[in-house]
Amino acid sequence: MTILPLTAEQTAAELATDIASGKLTSVEATEAAISRIEALDGPINAIVVRDFESARQQARDADARLAKGDKAPLLGVPMTVKESFNVAGFQTCWGVEAAKGNIAEEDAVVVKRLKAAGAVILGKTNIPPMLTDWFADNPVYGRTSNPHDHGRSPGGSSGGGAAAVASGMVACEYGSDIGGSIRVPAHYCGIWGLKPTYSVVSKEGHFPPGTTEGAEGALSVVGPLARSADDLELLFGATVDRPLPKEFKPLDQSHILVITDHPSVVLDDAMRQQIEDLATLLEEAGAQVTRETDLLPDLEKQHQNYMHMLNVTITAGAPRPDGSEVMAGEWLEMCNEQARNQRQWRALFEEFDYALAPVSSTSAFEHDTTPMKDRKLSINGTDYRFAEQLAWAGLVTFPGLPATVLPIGSVESLPVGLQVIADRYQDYKTIDGARQIGALLS
Repeated sequence: MTILPLTAEQTAAELATDIASGKLTSVEATEAAISRIEALDGPINAIVVRDFESARQQARDADARLAKGDKAPLLGVPMTVKESFNVAGFQTCWGVEAAKGNIAEEDAVVVKRLKAAGAVILGKTNIPPMLTDWFADNPVYGRTSNPHDHGRSPGGSSGGGAAAVASGMVACEYGSDIGGSIRVPAHYCGIWGLKPTYSVVSKEGHFPPGTTEGAEGALSVVGPLARSADDLELLFGATVDRPLPKEFKPLDQSHILVITDHPSVVLDDAMRQQIEDLATLLEEAGAQVTRETDLLPDLEKQHQNYMHMLNVTITAGAPRPDGSEVMAGEWLEMCNEQARNQRQWRALFEEFDYALAPVSSTSAFEHDTTPMKDRKLSINGTDYRFAEQLAWAGLVTFPGLPATVLPIGSVESLPVGLQVIADRYQDYKTIDGARQIGALLS
């Protein structure tokens, strides 16, 4: 049932263990990654900002740290970060032509923490302009293709990173998510991703071009993409702002809600079958599986509120024909609606240990850069508005919940991912739940 990875390259956790044990040096791991990038990235175009000489020096420094007894968790592991993160000396333009040549003077907080943990930053990965779509194509860096099918999108907006991990160029990546931008690329490319609880990982240094400071943007988060649950735990632990609970629950003692129906979006029948097959496996493994509950919030209302807040957030209140400009009182009422929604989800998670939901209604779509509001997506033979897919992202984003995505199978040889969701601040629980599901599928 589970889809095999495209490559047998090591996970980040395995690389870290091998480097720490002396089985492999960081220089060797970094040179191997550079060789893979040079051999594989031509037709994929995932890693669009590179400085391999800097990476080689970072690797030498990591080996020196190890020789002195440093036990940093990511010591010597080569990886990439999304183009939208500031990395000192690297261009950060968010795929916008007018911002080309904008060189960051300082690392983003997440990048500082990754480097402190020993990671070797090879470069930065591709995105859509301003991170606002489910592809990675822009006038500055060009198009990124899905490693499973070069005629299809890798997802977005962390699409370049997911493609780099799925193809085996690197073991892990750090991305961001406001409308599925970690989760959708993980789903489309058949890898693992964590959308953390809102506000638990700093976004400082992950600002649009021309902005160097400001408040934490509503809804958006930053988080890792990788090749395993252990990788996500390692990367999240190295970057999270504060300690979070590690309260795990065996699947055979868990009450799990499976969500496959949403009033705002249609689910492809083949995708539904993948999730139903997994639900059956979970029941056979001893889990209590429920498919309907009155504890769920009004999902149609939640989606409407999410889209309203999302439109305002991504336009920073600028006047828009869709009514994105709001008065202060309207914004406060949006926040009130969000708080009420969070309380409803909290009540649900007093009954359920996990909720499972699709990431998107279909597997990866064919390349199409038509604006999302005008794009169509065929589901079960009928064309629907592509933007309706944001309902699956908003399910988790609006209440600020954590969700881990893992690959659970395939449809027509394309990966299928699943969101494993828990209450706020239970990020490690979602990782562990996904880990257990992955083990059940293997």
